[in-house]
Amino acid sequence: MCHSNPDGDALGALLGLVIIIREHFPQSTIVSICKDKAPCQFNYMKGVDEIINSYTPLRGDLFISIDAGDARQTGFEKDLPELFDPKKAEEAGITTMKIDHHHTGESFAQMNFVDSSAASSAEIVVDITDSLDFAIPKEAATCLLTGIYTDTGSLMHSNTSDRVYRTCARLLEAGADHKTIIENVYRTSKLSTLKLWGRVLEKIAISGEGAAISAVTAGDFRASGSDFSELTGAIDYVNSIPGMRFSMVLSERKDLVKGSIRTLRDDVDVSEMAKKFGGGGHKKAAGFSIDGKLEEERRWKVVPTDVRP
Repeated sequence: MCHSNPDGDALGALLGLVIIIREHFPQSTIVSICKDKAPCQFNYMKGVDEIINSYTPLRGDLFISIDAGDARQTGFEKDLPELFDPKKAEEAGITTMKIDHHHTGESFAQMNFVDSSAASSAEIVVDITDSLDFAIPKEAATCLLTGIYTDTGSLMHSNTSDRVYRTCARLLEAGADHKTIIENVYRTSKLSTLKLWGRVLEKIAISGEGAAISAVTAGDFRASGSDFSELTGAIDYVNSIPGMRFSMVLSERKDLVKGSIRTLRDDVDVSEMAKKFGGGGHKKAAGFSIDGKLEEERRWKVVPTDVRP
């Protein structure tokens, strides 16, 4: 299971791991779970069409959470509490594992493989796979490379380390389809996505604190003919404005407001901002979800006129 509103790393790590497990444990029954539909730009990944959005745990199951810092990010914390409490999991006869790279998360599983120095959860999946001396099929390599590419901003973010480049080389050697990733993730956009991003960019406002903030309502999604998943990536354009301390995009999701926060500065920790609203993430990329809806507010102030004699 990965987090809701899945991004490239959540899906890449999830599907890559599923392919690897099926390769080495063909007798097992394995399902991929996500609360929300995968963005269409990731349809090239093997197994994306097999993801289900509901699950009933059975005694003897091994449950693996991927790329979710806390239980709330999965969207299943209320429906399946036994998956996110070691004691309840033991009582239900379930073994739970967590694979994640967010430093603000919870240790909700019986086994927690958390490495905040990793640039992506996909990177941790590669490490675990190599430590077991398992082969990585080329379809899995493509999924995992997608996770690394998207969580490092196509190797442009500050979390791109020498370790990241070595892992990318490892996956390319395993047969990862680099060309397909680039074409689908970075060079293909639906018309509805471009219309939605246009609304995001049009609404950007600069706050007195040096933040670039935008918001999209349920009406914006309807007018552009887009769904929630198509908002992925828009925050990076808002975050490209020079001189900003941080950027934020707010979006309405049914009865929730989701916030995505980014920064390019070393002296700003957006994960601390997200934690104030029950979210989390990384120092330079974080998010949160709160109950409610968006309401536009306008403010005016009077400033002195430059009167000259």
